[in-house]
Amino acid sequence: MTSDRRRALVVRGGWEGHVPVAATDLFIPFLETHGYEIRVADSPEPYADADYMATVDLVMQCYTMGAIDGEQLAGLRSAVEGGTGLAGWHGGIADSYRNSSDYLHLIGGQFACHPGKSPKSDGTPDHNFVPYEVNMLPAAKQHPITEGIGDFELVTEQYWVLSDDYIDVLATTTQKMREWDPWRREVTSPAVWTRQWGAGRVFVATPGHSMDILQHPSVRKIIGRGLLWASR
Repeated sequence: MTSDRRRALVVRGGWEGHVPVAATDLFIPFLETHGYEIRVADSPEPYADADYMATVDLVMQCYTMGAIDGEQLAGLRSAVEGGTGLAGWHGGIADSYRNSSDYLHLIGGQFACHPGKSPKSDGTPDHNFVPYEVNMLPAAKQHPITEGIGDFELVTEQYWVLSDDYIDVLATTTQKMREWDPWRREVTSPAVWTRQWGAGRVFVATPGHSMDILQHPSVRKIIGRGLLWASR
């Protein structure tokens, strides 16, 4: 008997600093309450199974760095082009598979750095946690992912992102120019974006380094809505 429930594939792993298990466990119950049947994988291996991927409505990926082989990447790209949604947050999607330029092409934005505090700081684990604001663009007012959400402040890693203009940006964040920084003007990066890829949708939010940030009301709402929006 086949299930009439939608299917979500959760791919999690890579660098453990982004707590991929706990982070995805935060959203799996949310997907289940929206009628998804969940499969969890600890590598991108399922992407290479074309028959299976054709049945997947949503991929929730939390896989920082790591590697993806040619067959796996081809399967993921083909699935998204065919209508499978791809969604994630922070390094779990915007800093995955640095070995693959074709993966970066699919996502449309790549983590470059997260400038930290003054070099004179003590180098503790929160060295890269800085106060910053996520600013909603006019397009965010009417978009189902961000409707009703205003600008908000965080103290965490602020992603400097390299991106192309085939992403639809809903929110940005601006890196300040500080006396110790080598850049000579402020730099604005996308913080929340979407991308249409064939029949599929891609959703990315750059906040999400740690559980407290994922549980921030605005971040959690944006990610939850983004998962549903991206899904087939």
